[in-house]
Amino acid sequence: MTYDVSQQTQQTQHPQDRTAPEPLHGADRLGFDFRPLDDLDDDQRWSTWLEVEPLSRGPEPRPAWVVTSQAAVDTELGILKTGKEADAFLLERAVPDTDPSFVPGADGQSVVLVAKRYRGEEHRSFHRSGAYTEGRRVRNTRDARAMAKKTDYGRQVAAGQWASAEWLALTRLWTLGLAVPYPVQVDGTELLMEWITVEGEHGPETAPRLAQARPSPRLLASWWEQVREAMALMVQEGIVHGDLSPYNVLAAGERLVVIDLPQVVDLVGNVNGMDFLLRDCRNMATWFRARGLDVDEHDLFADLVAHAF
Repeated sequence: MTYDVSQQTQQTQHPQDRTAPEPLHGADRLGFDFRPLDDLDDDQRWSTWLEVEPLSRGPEPRPAWVVTSQAAVDTELGILKTGKEADAFLLERAVPDTDPSFVPGADGQSVVLVAKRYRGEEHRSFHRSGAYTEGRRVRNTRDARAMAKKTDYGRQVAAGQWASAEWLALTRLWTLGLAVPYPVQVDGTELLMEWITVEGEHGPETAPRLAQARPSPRLLASWWEQVREAMALMVQEGIVHGDLSPYNVLAAGERLVVIDLPQVVDLVGNVNGMDFLLRDCRNMATWFRARGLDVDEHDLFADLVAHAF
């Protein structure tokens, strides 16, 4: 029998100090199995869910699969994708000794997440950030000066700003009902979010990017409507994806999911807003047209502008 200390230690111990309490007098004669809970492997850490501010946790209502237990452990599963400004990893957040017969993500005891970790400017190849950040403001003057001088601290602040920008965009769009990954939490330069999957031969696997998909004519037409509706919803909110392409959309079966949102721009507040919108229209229309669907980026652009104003 294993003694569950997750509830008893929740209010009194720091995550790094979580160990099983000393057995009660005579408890060993009752067959209790006491063991330390702080012996983690190098690729593990205690869940950071309760260490971040409440506003840095995912919006309500939270999906049932979100693991909020303080007893949960985060385990690195490997890299998923390298990008221009961040790398994405798979991370399992699970309560130890979970029944192995359970379905992952179904009961809030174990789930695999995407951990997107932003790099500092010295390790990034994303050179167009100035155009995207037009109109954004840094409230803390110390942070603004550090970023302008490109100090080590300033680079860290800049990386955190990109993570925060994507977090805010995901939270806002998920709340509006747009098909985006659910944002679980943000902590500095690390953003945890839903892992979008399809059923593979050996279980769940990452959903392919739209660029890799080969849809039927019926599905192609359905996907185009989903793209148009997603872009319309964004411009109605006064924002533009800014880097929308078949590589930033996942094909999760018949559903498309928009990803990679750190560079979301204000349609009006950013002087490049309309240019970004037209480029997004061109990127998407070109892919669909190449697969036989009769669509035009200028018609899409005009339709979206009408939604915006």
